[in-house]
Amino acid sequence: MSPLISRAKKSASTALPSHERNVRAVRLFPKYPNAMTPSDRALVFDMDGVLIDSEPLWRRAEIQIFATVGLELSEADCFQTTGLRMDEAALYWFERSPWTGPTPHEIAESVVERMVELIQAEGVPMPGVRRSLAAARAADWRIGLASSSSTRLIETVLDRFELRTAFEVIHSAEHEERGKPHPDVYLSTLRDLGLEGCDSVAIEDSANGVTSALAAGMRCIAIPPPETRSDPRFGVAHWRLDSLEELSQALSGIETERNER
Repeated sequence: MSPLISRAKKSASTALPSHERNVRAVRLFPKYPNAMTPSDRALVFDMDGVLIDSEPLWRRAEIQIFATVGLELSEADCFQTTGLRMDEAALYWFERSPWTGPTPHEIAESVVERMVELIQAEGVPMPGVRRSLAAARAADWRIGLASSSSTRLIETVLDRFELRTAFEVIHSAEHEERGKPHPDVYLSTLRDLGLEGCDSVAIEDSANGVTSALAAGMRCIAIPPPETRSDPRFGVAHWRLDSLEELSQALSGIETERNER
């Protein structure tokens, strides 16, 4: 089964014209090397803050770029837009503190460019990424990726960590009609997996991502960073972990609960 990447999320792109949104996916990756009989369950990973320790990089990039138009963001400000597409984050701030000069779209593009530089120079995987992916494959979970980041950033991360063949289906929300907290990117991922939400589990680090997954009818594992663990919006997640390193052990409990449903 060939991995899929949709040109369909943090992204700097605007939505595609309606006649192009029906394009389901573009096959960019080589054949999945360990193809197995597809199971009826899937783990769908978010990327930023789950696979890569990129949230601190996002905050740096946003603070640097927004400062060029006179908007002085703090790290606490940046947490307000965690999980959103970059184009939506730029509009969020423009609506609250309008600036002159570059458009929100251009600012978003600049943030993404800076993020590519930071990831290529400093990006590191979150602890437990490879072990978790291996454990999921060993337990016959299908594996997907549904990210708010643009296709370009997804490819940058997967190339840096040599994970291009780790996922059966990959979706960027950059060309979805709506980004997280709306469910669109998860619904597209489920469509290409051929599964219902109740058959799948999302892994998220942001409250916006948890909301998105639940709206798609999925169950959700929340792995919030220390800075936002007190956010009450994480309370609706089905499970909470302190680290992705705990996922391997948690999978057996998730499977047991699934069998009892």
